[in-house]
Amino acid sequence: MSASRSEITDALGSGEPEPGDGGSGPPDADLLAALLDGMDAALCAFDAEGTVTHWNREAERILGWSAEEAVGRRGFAGWAVRRADAGEVQERLMAAMGAPGRQVHEFALLRKDGGRVLVRIQSARVLGADGEPAGVYCAFSEVHAQIDLERSIALSEALFDDASWGVVLVDVDLRPAVVNGEAARVLGAGRSTVLGRPLGELISQGVEELEGALHHVLAEGAPRGLVDLWVSVPTPEGERRRCWRSGFLRLASPLAEEPVPLGVGWVFHDVTDVKLAEQDADRLRFRSGQLHRAGRAAAECEDPLEAAAVLLDFALAGFADHALLDLAEDEGQRLVRAAVSPSGTSGPSAQTGGGGIPVRYEPGHPVFQAIERSGSVRASAGTESSPGEWAERRQWPRDAAHALCTSLRSRGRTVGALTFLRTASRPAFERPDAVYAESLAALVATSLDLARVSEQGDTPR
Repeated sequence: MSASRSEITDALGSGEPEPGDGGSGPPDADLLAALLDGMDAALCAFDAEGTVTHWNREAERILGWSAEEAVGRRGFAGWAVRRADAGEVQERLMAAMGAPGRQVHEFALLRKDGGRVLVRIQSARVLGADGEPAGVYCAFSEVHAQIDLERSIALSEALFDDASWGVVLVDVDLRPAVVNGEAARVLGAGRSTVLGRPLGELISQGVEELEGALHHVLAEGAPRGLVDLWVSVPTPEGERRRCWRSGFLRLASPLAEEPVPLGVGWVFHDVTDVKLAEQDADRLRFRSGQLHRAGRAAAECEDPLEAAAVLLDFALAGFADHALLDLAEDEGQRLVRAAVSPSGTSGPSAQTGGGGIPVRYEPGHPVFQAIERSGSVRASAGTESSPGEWAERRQWPRDAAHALCTSLRSRGRTVGALTFLRTASRPAFERPDAVYAESLAALVATSLDLARVSEQGDTPR
């Protein structure tokens, strides 16, 4: 069975207008030619005898042969394929007439200038009006272009399925349009449940900074480097403070004449543990430096009590808002205020000159607990009462919300107590803070003991 060129043309598109058309639109053949020439893939067609019937602009761009030069030729022999290979190429292409579906081949074709180009061809049969095979159409592209496309598709699929980084495509309304598995896990929701929801419903704190970054990318393009964003994410156990190292890419349509933003590609990775470790290391370096400088400054003070006040000034920097120094009498049963940091203003800690009047601490006060344990005690206002009432009952400045009390021990006895206070705007004291306070307390206790020795004429043991 064979088919003529007109039959393959009719199968792909008739050259006659439809009845009732009235000639108001372009003929079907013109429409078909426009569609073929507008395709991104090169396309050619053969009739049942192997004669070229169609050849579009992309095929001309790849091989250099115009439609006028290609249409009507019998096969590719001698012009688009070397004669030695022409028989095999033609046989494999025309074999599509006898098999349903598409067949994929790779051939080396000849350009008009004599060069060779490796192409990937998809071929399929064309059925005539009687339902019988009337020819073959072939869509082809350069292999490297096809490989680039496949790599892009493979990369997209890998990012949205297996990537260890979170990937979110955000539309111009700043709502997630596509979310990969890692991002959904970090956000604590399913991949489909987060789509289209405002970011404020997914992130409780830090959403303003994230939305600001997304707006910047939409307006001006991606930033030069990665951005560390601190956010809080709601979880069944409560809010979790996380740091996401984020990169942003503006997505523009490749089909528009001018770049039209489609949204933002947001790629991020949880680096909370790394950032916290860096902060701890920086804090430890700073506090070690403060203790070193405090010791050197205190060593230059002739008055031991003045040296203790200098130590408090160094300790307060970046650590607490208030500091109270109490001397112990009657083996720690009574405490007398010796020095206090200025309240509401900056400046050095001052000796109080309390005249030996004990501080009115109630029984069970955190300072007495620290003296009893010969260590440190942490306390916070919590929700039991307002911070002001909680602080006043304990004889502390009214704005205090967190306390750290440490006993001062020297030569095997308690010589006083040291109290650090923070306001409600700062976090509560933690165990590393207690370790730092105890290190400072050893220096302060030595100064207080020296002051007592100088005052009473004691002989050091």
